Amino acid sequence: MVGLNLSAVSDDDDDTGPDDHPVLSAAAVAAASRSTLRPPSLQTLLEDMPDSATVPHTSSSGGDSEGKSKSADKSSRSRKLKHDVIEAVNELIQDIDTCHEQITEQAVEHIHHNEVILTLGSSRTVLQFLCAAREKKRSFRVFVAEGAPRYQGHLLAKELVARGLQTTLITDLAVFAMISQVNMVIVGAHAVMANGGVIAPVGLNMVALAAKRHAVPFVVLAGSHNLCPLYPHNPEVLLNELRSPKELLDFGEFSDCMDFRSGLGSPLLHVVNPSFDYVPPKLVSLFITDTGGHNPSYMYRLIADYYSADDLVLQRKAVPSN
Repeated sequence: MVGLNLSAVSDDDDDTGPDDHPVLSAAAVAAASRSTLRPPSLQTLLEDMPDSATVPHTSSSGGDSEGKSKSADKSSRSRKLKHDVIEAVNELIQDIDTCHEQITEQAVEHIHHNEVILTLGSSRTVLQFLCAAREKKRSFRVFVAEGAPRYQGHLLAKELVARGLQTTLITDLAVFAMISQVNMVIVGAHAVMANGGVIAPVGLNMVALAAKRHAVPFVVLAGSHNLCPLYPHNPEVLLNELRSPKELLDFGEFSDCMDFRSGLGSPLLHVVNPSFDYVPPKLVSLFITDTGGHNPSYMYRLIADYYSADDLVLQRKAVPSN
């Protein structure tokens, strides 16, 4: 597949005359490209590969010639498969490299003058999205919840201030107290599930509940590489992982809390430090992706454009027994 040369010109730039063709944004071009015919799935490509066990072995000279022909055909198919897989991987890498630019082009459509934006933790996509609106002369303020216990929000707040944005750093527990002053919540995502739910940094479910309670739009920025074809109830999905307790307590404090007098040989204090929250689709107002804005109910169709059902579970083709 030949990569698209996406224009860096925004929809706001009016450099064309009335008779010129309009310049499409990168998001519009990407959306149009998704409507083209999808290449065959990886499972289909693998099924087309001949199995070495099915190639008969003969001792005659005619059989040797036929065997060499089949071996050459197999080698040709192997090279084609390798070429197709590498081409698909390169296309995915290109999509990942350009998705942030395509998402940030849409910032001026969603952020307006004198608005207050709330986010939590640190996200490169959110940072670029907010800075893109600032570059388009949008004047707004940003509330950054610090994202305990890793306090990634401190890093984001410093980045925003360095780029000239008015920023207020708040604690995570202050979200409900400050949400009434907020016009929109904009956050990143670790993964977007097929049902429109979001696996996001811990603490965002609380922010989504606060936004829902005060009728504040909860907007999720997600590139195509964040889309997941599975549902939360699938057994293959691990919705969370636990981080080290040392982010909450240092080892000295933790050892002081251990009590082995019970004779069980285990501490009475247990520290649980999850990495992610699950935000159900009913709490999400809008997804902004590299193909445009989408409702949570549309995400399963968007994911179907990227994943073939055959590729969700790859199974080895059964070899017929002799």
